[in-house]
Amino acid sequence: MLMKHLFFDWDGTLWDFETNSARALKKVFEKHNLQKYCKSFENFIGEYEIHNQWLWQLYRQGEIKKQQVSVERFGRTFQTFGINNSEFAEQFSAEYLLNTTLQTQLFPFAKEIVVYLHSKYHLHIITNGFTEVQYPKIENSGIAKYFSQIITSEEAGVLKPNAGIFEMALKKTNAKIEDSWLIGDDLEADIKGAVDFGMNCIFVNYKKNVNPFPNILEIKNLEELKKIF
Repeated sequence: MLMKHLFFDWDGTLWDFETNSARALKKVFEKHNLQKYCKSFENFIGEYEIHNQWLWQLYRQGEIKKQQVSVERFGRTFQTFGINNSEFAEQFSAEYLLNTTLQTQLFPFAKEIVVYLHSKYHLHIITNGFTEVQYPKIENSGIAKYFSQIITSEEAGVLKPNAGIFEMALKKTNAKIEDSWLIGDDLEADIKGAVDFGMNCIFVNYKKNVNPFPNILEIKNLEELKKIF
């Protein structure tokens, strides 16, 4: 296999999104004493995830703007618990996003594999996250220096799985599609996006989901990349 450029997804592939997001949410939740309004933090985050996933899907489809995702996911969650305050939703969103940049939990073997691959390939990040949040998250993670380029959906003007972000990634890195690989955990955004674009890819299947792409390489943890590269 001819490989020169490896494009990693960030959230959910290298950076443990669920753990880091929960930690950031809990910190802001406790700061504002929201336990007064709902049974528990688990109750709160469960409701939040419903709205967050739905709004992110609309955002991927281009039906709503970034700010609507950022604020409405909290506004709708708050309404569930009887809090109707749009200004508070904006404040809470800003504090949550700031706190996510301070969380640094990576998946097992993330740093080891990046160090290992860095000596052999050009490494890049391609992410759907908000630009002003992703850059500090990556920088604070301790592995930013191993990546040559960071490509965000905001910079591209479209989100994965849209081909536009992959096109921008190749242009920004001076890479060719035939010597580039995408490594990601999201079957829709990462894997389907890469498959439709014609780029080779590897599915990091942490959650043991059913893989509808039988011809795609699949791994259960990042350490397995050593067997491939």
